[in-house]
Amino acid sequence: MSDAGARQGGGDAAGADGTAQPAKVLVVVAHPDDIDFGGAATIARWISDGADVTYCIVTDGDSGGSDRSQSRADMASVRRREQVAAAAVVGVDDVRFLGYPDGKLYSSLGLRRDISRVIRQVRPDRVVTQSPEHNWERLPASHPDHRAVGDATLDAIYPDARNPFAHPELLEEGLEPHIVEQVWVMASVHPTHWVDVTATFDLKIRALSCHVSQVAHMEDLAGFVHSRLTASARAGGLPDGHLAEEFLVVRAPG
Repeated sequence: MSDAGARQGGGDAAGADGTAQPAKVLVVVAHPDDIDFGGAATIARWISDGADVTYCIVTDGDSGGSDRSQSRADMASVRRREQVAAAAVVGVDDVRFLGYPDGKLYSSLGLRRDISRVIRQVRPDRVVTQSPEHNWERLPASHPDHRAVGDATLDAIYPDARNPFAHPELLEEGLEPHIVEQVWVMASVHPTHWVDVTATFDLKIRALSCHVSQVAHMEDLAGFVHSRLTASARAGGLPDGHLAEEFLVVRAPG
């Protein structure tokens, strides 16, 4: 099911699937740069329309890069700085790092608790996260850390963050349960919604360019991303010349 507004180039206009402009958004991803590759142009659109957005980055990306002489602690510091800078490009100034080790994630009870904590702190109506599925056409999108974060985030949304008896220590911290209304899943094998990001493409490229440690080797970053977003727009039925980011949009149980 694709959104009629998106097919007409209207992006995430309100419709039967409930994709109205969000007031507060929480993004939960595994690594610095994940949101910038997956959905930064959409985030920029929402912010320009008045949304308040928080990033929660589960790891510091310390396994990234190819320079073996650089310590992993230094790489973690570099990638934190890069993500904060990239977030600022699209208008996000609340970036939180959970500090889990890169490349060693699994959907543990502790990770579910820590994501639930951020959900209760931020109290978003919309959460953007990664797909827990294998994408056989795009294996890099199915990095095990991505899948682990998607799985843990979905479990944190339902049932943990809304259940006062889940993770009782959160109540002891003064964090009341919270119900998330919608989940937007990036890199799903079954996208349902295409956001027209033609107007915010340049911001996405500027944000991605902040991740020097990860993209400096790419000779034509803008061309690569433009090609991907062109294909997404075509899949979503947008007019020629438009660019789109795609998502699986899920209504959380009430």
